[in-house]
Amino acid sequence: MSQDLLKTPLHALHIETGAKMVPFAGYDMPVQYELGVRKEHIHCREHAGLFDVSHMGQLRLHGENAAKALEALVPVDIIDLPAGKQRYALFTNEQGGLMDDLMVTNFGDHLFVVVNAACKEQDIAHLRANLPSDVQLEEIEDRALLALQGPEAATVLATLNPAVADMVFMDAASMDLGGVECLVSRSGYTGEDGYEISVPADQADAFARTLLANDAVEWIGLGARDSLRLECGLCLYGHDIDTTTTPVEASLLWALSKPRRADGERAGGFPGADIILDQIATKDVSRKRVGLLGGSKAPVREGAVLFDADDNEIGVVTSGTFGPTKGQPVAMGYVSTALAVIGTEVFAEVRGKKLPMTIEKMPFVPQRYYRG
Repeated sequence: MSQDLLKTPLHALHIETGAKMVPFAGYDMPVQYELGVRKEHIHCREHAGLFDVSHMGQLRLHGENAAKALEALVPVDIIDLPAGKQRYALFTNEQGGLMDDLMVTNFGDHLFVVVNAACKEQDIAHLRANLPSDVQLEEIEDRALLALQGPEAATVLATLNPAVADMVFMDAASMDLGGVECLVSRSGYTGEDGYEISVPADQADAFARTLLANDAVEWIGLGARDSLRLECGLCLYGHDIDTTTTPVEASLLWALSKPRRADGERAGGFPGADIILDQIATKDVSRKRVGLLGGSKAPVREGAVLFDADDNEIGVVTSGTFGPTKGQPVAMGYVSTALAVIGTEVFAEVRGKKLPMTIEKMPFVPQRYYRG
């Protein structure tokens, strides 16, 4: 292992519990445990899976103008985000491209922001360059981040504090969990019900062991995290979305808040707004992100070129694997807008063979967020 790789506060516990470690976004991270990727995936869908996501960036924005300042950088309503609520957001650049996707929580006296590990440094620099002097950015260095996901997640976490059961999707609160002061949101990136829990780094090991002592809970590595999010149609930054992709091309219009659209009360005002709002109005984009279901058993991986029935190159796969819950290969990628129609048959080139795939609506597996 390279000495340059960073370690999360749970690194020693991963080694102890038999994790296979790989470099990921500058960290030494668990890709799978002794169960293996497929069984971990199924366990999370049926019971509860525990994920170490401490490599993500945790930030706080302080100052009474924090919401206004952050809203100037994202096409999302931050000003009217209620206290105790979380929202998915996107950093855009002047070309309308996506610099990162992130989660923003209003904790009342500050905003809590979680950014992707691979984008952490650039996001911090972007914020520092654009925040006014009366808004302070705090990098949180002393907390781990865990995700507890799956249909039994609420039952498990409620043993530490029954109040978690009353939360609904995208609720957030600061609360005591078994004697540990945590920041808890009912959210996650598997499509399942569950929670993301920010915990003091020096208490993370004991806290994780407490959860793992419950028979319903197993560690889940990056491998199953990828297949879980892909089955539920969720983008992975740097693969399905990047600086060359606009939210319109990425089929992420649901993430653009109404107040920030052309007819909204705070229209535009974010980087690349003219380009993005024009694309929304004219629907004039050359490609769109679509879901793809494989017709054979062979998984179609990232980078596979897509062709139409006449052998014309029409796009590329950006994420792909075998979906254990779906029981067939699942992928997403970009195709020419004219072909981005549900039911269209396309062909992915894998090792010289053209494998049939069908453009399908995402998510491939129903999302099961708890909305009350």
